[in-house]
Amino acid sequence: MDDMAIAALSVGMHQQRTQQDLGIAVLKMAMETTEDMAAELIEGAPVSLDPNLGAEIDIMA
Repeated sequence: MDDMAIAALSVGMHQQRTQQDLGIAVLKMAMETTEDMAAELIEGAPVSLDPNLGAEIDIMA
């Protein structure tokens, strides 16, 4: 391998690593957004006036 091939390989590996880091960062942002949306959905759910309502489910047909 000559010096140019080694340099090109190094640049290619660096670009691949940068793309991977960017993908991970975007995935983390998406996960945080989903987590925030789920928390808002849970907070916005109506609270039952009867605390026993829904405590038991009859599954016999």
